Amino acid sequence: MSLPQAQKQDWWRIRPMGDGVTHIDEPHIREFYRCNVWHVRGRDTDMLVDSGMGVVSLRDWVPLVTEKPLQAVASHTHFDHIGCHHEFPCRLCHEAEAHLMAAPTRENTFADKYVTDEIFTTLPPQPYLSSTYAVKAAPATRVLVDGDVVDLGDRHFEVIHTPGHSPGGIALWEAATGVLFSGDIVYDGELIEGTSALEQAQYVASMKRLLELPVRVVHGGHFPSYSGERHRQIIRDWLVGKA
Repeated sequence: MSLPQAQKQDWWRIRPMGDGVTHIDEPHIREFYRCNVWHVRGRDTDMLVDSGMGVVSLRDWVPLVTEKPLQAVASHTHFDHIGCHHEFPCRLCHEAEAHLMAAPTRENTFADKYVTDEIFTTLPPQPYLSSTYAVKAAPATRVLVDGDVVDLGDRHFEVIHTPGHSPGGIALWEAATGVLFSGDIVYDGELIEGTSALEQAQYVASMKRLLELPVRVVHGGHFPSYSGERHRQIIRDWLVGKA
């Protein structure tokens, strides 16, 4: 049985989270595949962490993202995280995946592996087709490396390179508030790890690094946000499983 198709005005969901952070997501995508999009209010610029699948415009349907100049950061370049990056003139990603932002394909964004009608509860508006879905090119205007800072004027987020899920995965850490945007390296749900020995070693190193942070709250790439205590429990339990 074919699924119904959503209306554009119903595609995005918006929820304030405190700390000047707003959660934006696509509720018609099943939870496992549904990316969290994070909007962070700053004095001089705002920040967007990831941008969803790109099947419905963020700029057209979420006015929040056009209220101020905005830095659109990619935690990594899988299809569910960079679909609307082309809509923003200021685009940031790690140097290891800048080539993917510039020339995305169904294969290098993993759309060919995961995008089918089954990932939705309600299909995106016409003329969407899962068989032809693809991310649009969005070349980075700033290439990030470990230790860089995303400066919003009154807020400063340190870039932490977290390979293991993807080569250029990053987390964004605000030491002043204890807020961590963790991308897909850690969240409170089933994690997707790389399969090679190198990727496994990188994942362990990334997890150990994030464990050391005095985190108060974590906003991950998928699933609900959680406390620093839960963050440390997730990582410790995961590391035990790798021992």
